[in-house]
Amino acid sequence: MKLRRLQSIALIASIVAIAGTLGLSAQNISLTVDATKTQNKILHAHLVMPVKPGPLTVYYPKWIPGEHGPDGPIASLAGLKFSADGKVIPWRRDLLDVFTFHLDVPEGVSKLEANYDYIEPDGGSATDKLLILEWNEVALYPEGTPAEKLIYDAKLILPEGWKFGSSLPVAGESGNEVSFKPISLDLLVDSPVATGRYYRSIDITPPGEPIHHEIDLVADSEDALNMSEKDQKAMTNLVAESGKLFGARHYRDYHFLLGLSDHVAHFGLEHHESNDSRLPENTLLGPGSGMALGGLLSHEFVHSWNGKFRRPEDLTTPDYEQPMKTDLLWGYEGLTDYLGPMLAARSGLWTPDQYHEYLASISASLGPGRPGRTWRPLRDTADAEFGMGFGARGWLNWRRAADYYDEGDLLWLEVATIIHRESHGAKSIDEFCHAFHGGANNGPEVKTYTFDQLVSNLNAIAPYDWVTFFHTRLASTSPEAPVGGIENGGWKITYSPERAKLPGRRGNFSEVYSVGLQVGADGMVGDSIVGSPAFEAGVSSGMKIVGVNGRVYTPELLGEAIKDAKDPSKPITLLVVVDDYYRTCTINYHDGPRYPHLVREEGKPDYLDELIKARVGK
Repeated sequence: MKLRRLQSIALIASIVAIAGTLGLSAQNISLTVDATKTQNKILHAHLVMPVKPGPLTVYYPKWIPGEHGPDGPIASLAGLKFSADGKVIPWRRDLLDVFTFHLDVPEGVSKLEANYDYIEPDGGSATDKLLILEWNEVALYPEGTPAEKLIYDAKLILPEGWKFGSSLPVAGESGNEVSFKPISLDLLVDSPVATGRYYRSIDITPPGEPIHHEIDLVADSEDALNMSEKDQKAMTNLVAESGKLFGARHYRDYHFLLGLSDHVAHFGLEHHESNDSRLPENTLLGPGSGMALGGLLSHEFVHSWNGKFRRPEDLTTPDYEQPMKTDLLWGYEGLTDYLGPMLAARSGLWTPDQYHEYLASISASLGPGRPGRTWRPLRDTADAEFGMGFGARGWLNWRRAADYYDEGDLLWLEVATIIHRESHGAKSIDEFCHAFHGGANNGPEVKTYTFDQLVSNLNAIAPYDWVTFFHTRLASTSPEAPVGGIENGGWKITYSPERAKLPGRRGNFSEVYSVGLQVGADGMVGDSIVGSPAFEAGVSSGMKIVGVNGRVYTPELLGEAIKDAKDPSKPITLLVVVDDYYRTCTINYHDGPRYPHLVREEGKPDYLDELIKARVGK
């Protein structure tokens, strides 16, 4: 306690010193966000910043942690006005950076006020009944001071009757106003708020666990909040299994913030002490709820250790203006994408069969479903993420996109099996996670690493030529997916006419592994695998299939046509629309439906299933 107090005193002193050199006072920055017009898709912000006279540069957050690119929603900032002592102060945007604003603070001014609005985009973070507030969307900050040394007094004004959940420590509540305790900008941006008309908090702290964990649900309807007892138990298991895997926690408490709506963007974003996850409104009411929770929330939870606590040095910047280098995303996201599903299976959110089908799906999609790997190695999908990652649409099999997720998963599964093999069964990936992600719980903090340090940590667990291993995998342009981990684990990939039963992006195979098409229910071609029978017949991404063998297209008709085409006398004829033209494409394919699955490799120990067995209670 004495050490913590001395550290706090030193931090405050350094803030005072830095503020003095930059023309800022030592006072906190106040930020009030009025969310009472959420239903109108607009938030109003009022910021008061201590200043000194002279030139001042103010930033809107640009490089957002966890998003790995300069994609702060600057286009949604509107109505910006700076003022002091009741007088408007003109500003000008930087000619080379739209996130930067320049102004001159007049003599005698000690406090600068800023008023502005944030316009929620369609499919953003707000509906008539809920809001998920990411503070970077409504914050401004001055140039020159690291984010960890800018202290904010944040206040949120909610619509009447709305409740909220957040990892932010609360200073007080009055009516519909919530005041949070003073906090550094980096932790404010790292601590979203989920609020809504329909809200439910569920305690999922395992017995004997000293740190509080909860799920904060907001939804567009009250019924959507009904998480089953089975899912609650599995989520509690997830928390317990994470403790076993990492052997430490690096947060004061943890909040799973889950937005349930058909009208917000569906994704997950990691934070030290919470995660911002969004799923369709009725997700918790269907039979696939555990699969959905395990696929998203488990991944974002793992990021608290891998990505937030342990973070690549090149992805760690002092503020939101400095560019990030994304070359180690196969560690940041790839390792998380491996550990998340593993914990989902260990906790019971996923069954072993679902885990097998998941691995089969990503392995197949990265092999025959990804010819782009013959020219673009895994390393480049990380290096070029912020320019070519999630933004690409169509032709993904040939372009490649954020494959450092799925291929990173296979990469780290292979690492897990090598650790087991090289240590003759004495060590596992769990020991690596203990050593790499463990340590004292000092609350949210960042411990950076480089490639060399990562390799050193692996060698301390299981000596091996990890440098060559990673360089070989990262630079490979082999047409085959890296399935060494699956094979080392005693399994192999096979194809059969039986369709896999996985919801979401890994279950939407469509007809990729037969004719080479990924097609929506409306007939839109999401992808046509380069070199596949459909591609050779003239079908490509962005076209729309309107007819199958003379009848109006349905997914079922396409499936039946592929089955019938096993008879060489029955071709598959598609009528497609491209621009304003019709085109008839005849596909030369006669091998029937093909979907990927995992099957046991006879004579090999089943280490794959050993890796996903529950550890709690052992």
